[in-house]
Amino acid sequence: MKTEFQAKFLQHLTQKKQEQGFTLIELLVVIIIIGILSAIALPSFLNQANKAKQSEAKQNVGSMNRAQQAYYLENSTFGSTVENLGLGIQTQTTNYTYTVTAPETNGISTVATNRGNSLKAPLRQYAGRVELGTVIATSEATTLAILCETKAVAGNPIAANLTPTSTVVADGCTATGKVVDAK
Repeated sequence: MKTEFQAKFLQHLTQKKQEQGFTLIELLVVIIIIGILSAIALPSFLNQANKAKQSEAKQNVGSMNRAQQAYYLENSTFGSTVENLGLGIQTQTTNYTYTVTAPETNGISTVATNRGNSLKAPLRQYAGRVELGTVIATSEATTLAILCETKAVAGNPIAANLTPTSTVVADGCTATGKVVDAK
């Protein structure tokens, strides 16, 4: 019988050890690891909301560029308003305002600038430009388009000035911008 009591006593001691749970140090280590991981992930997570809002402007200004190209093919001039393009894009949304500038030279517009100006501080601005050009290899007339994005978030978003420059689209955007799309 004595060995039976010894076996039960040892079994009781091992079960008691298993039921104790975590020590305070183990819990602190887990909390510190979770804190470090969340500190790394939180800025990235919060930035995703702004990227989603910016994709609205990128899509709309890109669509305005393509609509300007189509409008020019049909009318031999660029559209002077967002409504002329027939896209159904609102000129102002919660995050951006959209405008079109198509200056005329001797009654003919050769360049159209489409803009997406941000209304909220943490958002980048977008500018598109469509102009007449020539394919060098074939001397064929065509329309060229570029889409630019500000490199940094503007402090005063409405006053920021982003314009694709030069008569050759390949030259790109101003120093404050970067090329997002060029066709």
